Amino acid sequence: MQSSSIRLEDISQPERLREAFLRAARGKWGRLEVQAFASTWQEKLVDLRSRLLEETWRPEGFHRFIIHEPKERVIHAPNFADRVVHHALVDAAGADFERWLIDDSYACRCGRGQSAALRRAETFAGKHGWFLKLDVAKYFDSIPHDRLLETLGARFRNKGVVRLWEHLVLGYLHSPGAGIPIGSLISQMLGNFYLMPVDRLCREDLKVPGYVRYMDDMALWGERQQLKEAKVAVEALLVKGLGLKLKANWHLHSVQRGMEFLGMRVFPGGSQLTRRSRRRFLRAWAGGTDAWQRGELDDAAWQRSLGSLVSHVQLAKRETILRRLF
Repeated sequence: MQSSSIRLEDISQPERLREAFLRAARGKWGRLEVQAFASTWQEKLVDLRSRLLEETWRPEGFHRFIIHEPKERVIHAPNFADRVVHHALVDAAGADFERWLIDDSYACRCGRGQSAALRRAETFAGKHGWFLKLDVAKYFDSIPHDRLLETLGARFRNKGVVRLWEHLVLGYLHSPGAGIPIGSLISQMLGNFYLMPVDRLCREDLKVPGYVRYMDDMALWGERQQLKEAKVAVEALLVKGLGLKLKANWHLHSVQRGMEFLGMRVFPGGSQLTRRSRRRFLRAWAGGTDAWQRGELDDAAWQRSLGSLVSHVQLAKRETILRRLF
């Protein structure tokens, strides 16, 4: 597979850094750190370019906070100047990562989001009798730095770019020698990238008839015995090759039972919300309605919230909750 030829000069092109600054700031102009950077953005980008080329740039740290939907997650968002570097690197290297990924890997890719993954899963459910659902335990927290950097070093020819990856990866630790932060644009790219060997195993070596991956959520379809053998092979690759573990709650069932995937239950004829997703939707609906009626949300804000809730539910073709509500 062809390696990447990008250089530090490509990542730090003045126009690329300018576009990276604008993308990083999109929707965040009201934040103080964005305003502080924007007040002297030209000088800051010149300084950033110099430090990237001289290899003196280092990540400056993260803002830590917790979200609770759909479950509690600790988010580590890089500060604004670091996000500019992330956007520039993603812009420069994104085409290479796209070239390396298979078509049926869907997370954090233009035109291949949650909706496309669900439609593909429904297609496979309609063609095969059995599914195997696998997840990686504590995926982002468990990625070993040494193996990730070894893989990146084999993919990028320019040593300066490899050292830049090292600074980015080693700038965060969840446990000694492991972890990439949830909440980082670079982490999304690396999270997709690191499981490519599983994609190749399932598609090229095992020749599983149906396969979809959304980050570390992996779904396989085919004959029952073939899927049992695939589970053993995938688990061995994760443990021995990638330093990861499967979650214990893997599932091998008939497609008629329905497979939980991306907050939906996927059937041959379409999808429905899972019970947990339906409860979460109804809580958000009721909470938003109450806040609007109390005057805590104006009409425009409630309509935006309502639109977001409804658009998610509409991904599920077999879901009836909207008809009941309206």
